[in-house]
Amino acid sequence: MRRLIHYLAAALFILLAWDLASRALGPYLLPAPADVALCLGRAAQTRVFWEHAGASCWRALAGLGLGWCVAFPLGLLLGAARAADRALSPLVFLTYPLPKIVLLPVLLTLFGLGDTPKILLIALTVGYQILVVTRGGVQNLDSRFLTAFRSLGGTPAQLVRHVLAPAALPDAITALKVASGTAVAVLFMAESFATQRGLGFLIMDAWGRSDQEEMFVGIVAMSLLGVLLHEACNAAEAVLCPWKRAAPTE
Repeated sequence: MRRLIHYLAAALFILLAWDLASRALGPYLLPAPADVALCLGRAAQTRVFWEHAGASCWRALAGLGLGWCVAFPLGLLLGAARAADRALSPLVFLTYPLPKIVLLPVLLTLFGLGDTPKILLIALTVGYQILVVTRGGVQNLDSRFLTAFRSLGGTPAQLVRHVLAPAALPDAITALKVASGTAVAVLFMAESFATQRGLGFLIMDAWGRSDQEEMFVGIVAMSLLGVLLHEACNAAEAVLCPWKRAAPTE
């Protein structure tokens, strides 16, 4: 309940600041939040809006899911196996600083104009973040835990399930939360051209037509998508890392 109150207070502050800025700049430059809310209500009654929203939601979820499914196991491998780490880490850290968005033309050339290049671009962007954090979480694990587990006769599969994955999971989910915002930003860039569906396309199309209200409807919708993705990560953390909720707080 306290968290909900904090969210509502933050939303109220944003709306007040938005309204004041709209009055100062004028409705052409910055439509009032009430006008955008009415336009959003009208848009929500149309099938076209939900097609745009559904396309963006699918791409974001698929990209985040693919990035997690590849990066988390690979991060566990690099963190636990020194041979694999020596072989692959130089490649990872050499390509990690590369802004993945610059690969969009390459992916469009290879996979066409459908969803595949956009999903792969999101997966690449968020996967690196999850991979690096997961690897670090495993490598920072106190070696005494590993020694104690092996002395009890634990198998490699049990080691991964009961020690390595739980140790790396909280930090990896935190990385996923951060990556969810990055995923929405990458999604906007990917949907800004070479597509006719998605909230990014909706925003840029409205901007090209100088329809400020519809443009801000797309901006609000994409912002809400980011919030929903972040809250989904919080829900996943509550299910997968119950010991964090049980930990005493000061």
